[in-house]
Amino acid sequence: MGQYWGMDNSQGPVLSLTVAQCWSRLHDQKVGRLITHVGDVIDVFPVNYVVDRDRLVFRTAEGSKLLELTINDEVIFEVDDHTDTDAWSVIVRGSARRLETDDEVQHADSLGLEPWIPTLKHNYVSIAPHEVTGRAFRRAEEPPRDGVQPY
Repeated sequence: MGQYWGMDNSQGPVLSLTVAQCWSRLHDQKVGRLITHVGDVIDVFPVNYVVDRDRLVFRTAEGSKLLELTINDEVIFEVDDHTDTDAWSVIVRGSARRLETDDEVQHADSLGLEPWIPTLKHNYVSIAPHEVTGRAFRRAEEPPRDGVQPY
């Protein structure tokens, strides 16, 4: 992650990432968290994924995840990582939809996305982002709790 930082100490411990920096991090990872919202229920599902051009694609079996996406397709997808010195988080807000046409499924098959656990997952889902944001953090010891704190 140090190669991503690219900032000097004068910018403080938190840095807003550009959209390009966010996509770079999304490309480098394989697992994220899908957040769905149906009625009063908010669910979080860890999924492995791939970036396909300007979208995220994952596979899923029939079940609550797929059902929730058909009820409300607006989702949040979160990916993060850290080392001893740096951390970052990227949030994708977008619309999810099941890929249904033969061409879409054949293209998704070519992406090399395989389930991490031995279950059958016949459904591909694509997330079209509306907004991609992220932040990077410099990790260090907590400042002293007493005394004057900079704002």
